[in-house]
Amino acid sequence: MIDGQPLACFQPFIDTATGRIAGIEALGRLRGADGRLASVGPLFADPRAPMAALRQLDRQIRDDALSRLHEAPDDWFLSINISPRWINRLRPGQALPSLKQLRQHGVAAERVVFEITELGGDIQRLAAVVGRYREAGARIAIDDFGAGYSQLDRVLALQPDILKLDMRLFQAAARGGPSSEVVKALAQMAEKTGCWIIAEGVETEAELHFALECGSRYVQGFLFAGAEASFFAADAFVAQFAVLRERYVQKKLAERARLMTLRQQLVQLMAVLQGWAMNGAALDRLPAPADWPWVLRFYQCDRHGTQLTPNLEWRDQAWRSDSSYLGHNWSWRPYFYHLLAEGWEERRVTLSNTYRDATSNQYCLTAGQFFDGGQRLMLIDIDAAAL
Repeated sequence: MIDGQPLACFQPFIDTATGRIAGIEALGRLRGADGRLASVGPLFADPRAPMAALRQLDRQIRDDALSRLHEAPDDWFLSINISPRWINRLRPGQALPSLKQLRQHGVAAERVVFEITELGGDIQRLAAVVGRYREAGARIAIDDFGAGYSQLDRVLALQPDILKLDMRLFQAAARGGPSSEVVKALAQMAEKTGCWIIAEGVETEAELHFALECGSRYVQGFLFAGAEASFFAADAFVAQFAVLRERYVQKKLAERARLMTLRQQLVQLMAVLQGWAMNGAALDRLPAPADWPWVLRFYQCDRHGTQLTPNLEWRDQAWRSDSSYLGHNWSWRPYFYHLLAEGWEERRVTLSNTYRDATSNQYCLTAGQFFDGGQRLMLIDIDAAAL
C-alpha cells in the first residue's frame, strides 16, 4: 500500500559555464497527512512492493512533473528517470507511455532527458526503446555511471548524450586516491564519445573543484540545492557559483605557480646531475637533495630508451645504487616518447603527466633532458605527493 500523495520535486542542474540553472531532475516524493515529504526511493528499492503499484506511482510523479514544466523557463530541460524494469515489460511495438505523456502535456521531447537508471535489463530491447526516444527528439542520459561495473557495453549500445557519474564513486574520488584517477579516466572517455558529464552529489567545495577538474558540464547537489516542490529562479546560484569558480581558478593558478617553481628547480638540478655525470665523478660527490626533497631517483638512458646507469636513490642519508633496471628499455612509456617529441630538438627539460609507478606504487612525474650532444638522457622520477 502506497501511503501519501505522489508529487514531483525538482533538483536543479547548474551550468558550469554560466552558474545559471540549465535544467531540473524530477524526483518522486509522497506528501503525508502531516504535510511532510518523503522520498519514494525506498519503495522502489523494496522487492516486496507490488510492481503494478510502483508503475502507477512512477507515472503519477512523471505526470506531475510534466504538467508543471510550463512554469519553468523555456530553455530548461527536464530529466526523467526511466527504469529498465519498465522497458522490459513493454510489448514489441507498443506505444511508449513516456512519449504519450509528453504529448498529453504538450511538452516538446527536445526539452526532456530520459535518464536510464539501474543496471541490468535486456540491452537490445533497451537500445531499441532508447532509439525511439531519440527519434522523437529527446536526449538520453545514463545514471550512476561507473557504479558496479564499467557499463561500457551500455554506453556503446545506447550512445547517450549525458553520463551522470555515480555519486558514491564521485564523492570518494573527490577525496583523492586511486578512485580519483578512475573517475578522471571515465570523464575523459565520456568527452571522447561526445557525452556531457553531470556530477551529482556535489555537497562540498572540494567536490565542486573535482567536478570542474573532470570537465563536468553540469553539477547537481546540496552545495547548491536539494529537491524542492517549487522552482528556483534561473539565476539563484549565479553569485554563489561565481565565488566558488573564482576560488577554483585561484587554486589552479597556485598549482601552476608551484609547477613553474618545480621546473626552475629541475633546470638547476639537471645542471648539477649532468655536470656530475659528464665528469665521471664518484657517488659521494653528489650533493644531498636538501633542496629537492621530492626526488625519488635519477638515472640515464641512451636516446633510444635503454637504461645505461643504475637508479640512484637517496636513502639513509646517502645516495644508493640499484642496478636492477640496467639494460631495460623504457621507450614504450608515455613519458619517454613525450620527451623525444618535445625535448630532442631544444634539449630543454620536459615534464610528464602524473602516473602511478609500477615499481613503488607511488604517484610520480618524470622529468628528462638530453645532454652529451643528445646521446644521453637524464631522467628524474619525482614524488607527486611530496609536491
